[in-house]
Amino acid sequence: MTTPASAPAWRGTLSAVFVAEAAGVEMHALDEARMLEGIGIEGDRYATHRGHYSHLWHVDRQVTLIAQETIDALNAETGLGLEPVETRRNLVTAGAPLGDLVGTTFAVGEVLLHGGRLNVPCRYLERLIDKAVFEPLVGRSGLNCSIVRGGVIRPGDAIVPVHATAATDAPGATGAPGTVGDRS
Repeated sequence: MTTPASAPAWRGTLSAVFVAEAAGVEMHALDEARMLEGIGIEGDRYATHRGHYSHLWHVDRQVTLIAQETIDALNAETGLGLEPVETRRNLVTAGAPLGDLVGTTFAVGEVLLHGGRLNVPCRYLERLIDKAVFEPLVGRSGLNCSIVRGGVIRPGDAIVPVHATAATDAPGATGAPGTVGDRS
């Protein structure tokens, strides 16, 4: 069976959304989150400049993602029992090739994100959760992104690649069939 040219090469799912109001406080899950273009997740520590690394501002530190597949592999390899919330990443994904999304724009539900750079683990995380995760996360700690177009996201939302022209269209503009902006 062949795949139509307009079909995405991959399709992922948003598994969970987490925020923390300030540095060091426990992350909590949200049923939905408002993503603020150019800022971050409404109420999250990095959107309000109260995160541990807020003084090191970077455009792609608006939202962080990690793959559930990475968490599962880490747990199988180490037996640490790392829970998704303990990664302190904002979005947990399934089926999206995060390592391949650096420099690309992709959709999470109605929101457009731009993959800026791979996330680097830190010893601060180990101290917060009291689990030796630094070494096991090296090279697979997730993806830092900027928010290109804001909106509301929910666990269960699709994560899909975006056609290059759709990523630059104004919100609500019609892109190519099967891309964000397509109203068909």
